[in-house]
Amino acid sequence: MIRAVFLAAATLVALVPLARAQSFDTPARAAYVLDHTTGTELLAKNADEPLPPASMSKLMTLYMAFEAVASGRLSIDQRLPVSEHAASYGGSSMFLDTTDRVRVEDLLRGVIVLSGNDASAVLAEALSPDGTEAGFAQLMTKRAREMGMMNSTFANSNGWPDPSQRMSMRDLGILASHLISDFPTFYPMFAEQEFEFDGRVPSNSQNRNPILGLGIGADGLKTGHTSEAGYGLVGSAKQGERRVIFVVTGLDSNEARRVEAERIVNWSFRQFAQRDIGEAGTRIAEAEVWMGERDRVGLTLAEDVSLLLPITARDDVEAEVVYQGPIEAPIEAGQELAELVIAREGMPATRVPLVAENAVARGGFLPRVRVAATVLFDRFGPEGVALPGLDPLGGVPRAEPEAEPAPDAEATTGDET
Repeated sequence: MIRAVFLAAATLVALVPLARAQSFDTPARAAYVLDHTTGTELLAKNADEPLPPASMSKLMTLYMAFEAVASGRLSIDQRLPVSEHAASYGGSSMFLDTTDRVRVEDLLRGVIVLSGNDASAVLAEALSPDGTEAGFAQLMTKRAREMGMMNSTFANSNGWPDPSQRMSMRDLGILASHLISDFPTFYPMFAEQEFEFDGRVPSNSQNRNPILGLGIGADGLKTGHTSEAGYGLVGSAKQGERRVIFVVTGLDSNEARRVEAERIVNWSFRQFAQRDIGEAGTRIAEAEVWMGERDRVGLTLAEDVSLLLPITARDDVEAEVVYQGPIEAPIEAGQELAELVIAREGMPATRVPLVAENAVARGGFLPRVRVAATVLFDRFGPEGVALPGLDPLGGVPRAEPEAEPAPDAEATTGDET
């Protein structure tokens, strides 16, 4: 493995060691904060521990319902029946009964705004392979694994207390990121602060998300609370071009949840800034080429590079180019050949692909002979190998030495006249 370090002054517009961002301490039992715009993890506290997710697990039901609408398996105007099982749920509810047939769009808002346990179960039964909520929970676990959520298992659709209902805070962050990116037409529902349904329960019409409307850019996603889980929130906020996702759980009151959520949002935006580092096509370094018509190829950024940096960082960043070399020809223009590894103190390293600036064809006869001679020379030394017509040092065909003139006949024979 060849490891080459190139300072930013010679390559990127900006790149030297960074200052550490101000640390953030949270009283939450577990927490996870992600800069969604750059994919940078800002905070992880017990982030991979499977914990009771309470109603935050409804986000998985919503994701799968959005998928069903997008694929045509459900229609937004379709009316779904309410089973006795779904109607039996207590807690936060739309107060549905078995005489209702409810539009899918109303059920989605009933889950998002009202946190309806009954609404979540109606959607689950409609999408379940066997028509039961338990069957849908199995699908939830399978789909979560496919999405990279390895610390999540589901026993129901709504987070009703169950020993098998568990999610990690990182998994909830992954899920929130997918909801925002995969379903931009549905995501604005999470910012709605009121949904009256048909007016049957006016007292239950307000969104429980405590930071909506605070003027800090908050626009989602879902609260959760049980006596076992404590108070939790999967939240997101956008300021300018940056979006932050955060997850907290295990707080001891609704007020503590509100305060902590606002603190996290303010810290995330005030302590970090997004900076453009380089544009796609910027040449960063060169790599050695094996058996090519040229012995080096330029390495360029495959994409625009934008990094999240602590505001206390200096203007430069140190980067390292890593590749397995020499790289054998032929090489295509745009072929991924290396990585630019950008280290930031106290933050995960960022890896950016580097691609070939130009194509390099496989060398013809003479370049290949030259390479072979070089290898043999390196292995055996100048006296170890001799190839007819080949100079082992230069790899250029050599002329045979001219024959010396023949001596005089007298000298040759030694005869006297």
